[in-house]
Amino acid sequence: MWALLVLIGAASVSAHLQDPSFDGQKVFRVIPQNDKQVEILNFLASIMEVDFWQPDSVTLVRPKMQVDFRIEAEKSFDVEDLLKESGMEYKVLIDNLQAALDAQLDSKARTDSHSYEKYNNWDTIAAWTADIAAQNPDLVSRSVIGETYEGRPMYLLKMGKSGPNKKAIFMDCGFHAREWISPAFCQWFVKEVMETYGKDTVMTTLLDKMDFYVLPIVNIDGYVYTWTNDRMWRKTRSKNANSVCLGTDPNRNFDAGWCTAGASKSPCASTYCGSAPESEKETKALADFIREHLSTIKAYLTIHSYSQLLLFPYSYTYSLPPAYQELNSIARAASKELASLHNTKYTYGPGAETIYLAAGGSDDWAYDQGIKYAFTFELRDTGRHGFLLPESQIKPTCEETLLAVKYIANYVLEHLY
Repeated sequence: MWALLVLIGAASVSAHLQDPSFDGQKVFRVIPQNDKQVEILNFLASIMEVDFWQPDSVTLVRPKMQVDFRIEAEKSFDVEDLLKESGMEYKVLIDNLQAALDAQLDSKARTDSHSYEKYNNWDTIAAWTADIAAQNPDLVSRSVIGETYEGRPMYLLKMGKSGPNKKAIFMDCGFHAREWISPAFCQWFVKEVMETYGKDTVMTTLLDKMDFYVLPIVNIDGYVYTWTNDRMWRKTRSKNANSVCLGTDPNRNFDAGWCTAGASKSPCASTYCGSAPESEKETKALADFIREHLSTIKAYLTIHSYSQLLLFPYSYTYSLPPAYQELNSIARAASKELASLHNTKYTYGPGAETIYLAAGGSDDWAYDQGIKYAFTFELRDTGRHGFLLPESQIKPTCEETLLAVKYIANYVLEHLY
């Protein structure tokens, strides 16, 4: 078997998966049963370009864990032979990535204008933020909280009826560029607020008594890059000193156990923690805004994909947070609300225990700043489409997630501290 591995490695000359054509690329799901099989995956990752989807780094792989990864077309048969020879349980989740990419845009709402039921590019989303504020001046205002590495403005929407001493909930989407369903949810949420204010009693009360800050996309440069160059890009687009590899994982870039477990010190890794906490302009802008509004922000919600999880601190340590019991019961109830619509099952719990250790995340950082109600959503699905969730699933995904977010927001309102 090792001879086969060496052959595969020899043929792999730094192909950096930059080719925008994903024709023939496969996504495998394996479940290594023991340390030896974990070692095989580690060796595979050391000799060729393996894009780990779940977990997001080979260093996090453990026996009995479900592992999803993408392989370039010309290596896929070798890898399949290797998996068979090693006796590792596996299946091909996506047989041809290009076909899955093409199938993702299956919405009936194909227009050039903004649509809540399709994936919108950044220019369309940026224009939408201006439009929604202009159309709803009593409920929405737009501000710029910073700019990205490539100089794009980071637009923040503030929603709520004006009133004195209002507490707030902060929600962001689009930390990881390829998780397209995430920004789609932030846009959907804003639409729902506008459409149901004055009609839905819960939403009306929430907006009368609290404010929502919504950051539709954190990692705008990366998101643009997924539309123009590489659909599978994850990180920011900043230059790294002494490296040809670009970008930092913005959700490993916060000062919460920074660059310890589950984050990489290598600029070429997808979980690169950056040169220092808040080295990225995007994470610094977000953190600065939250620090400036710490007295009012009482909840922090961050939206990712995929896996169908509702997580809360901590991810950088196995230690449980002081508010564990309360956060766990909120997550349980919110997951139940979510499942009530389409029976979508979510797993919930502290990040490290529920999935894996991951340091430098925004939810842990927010919690450590004193924001007690800090949650991370990992939206649909559980791997059938992975990061390529079809547009036809945007509506059901957003509808069910909205129920969970409303539940959490209402809970926060009733338990202000």
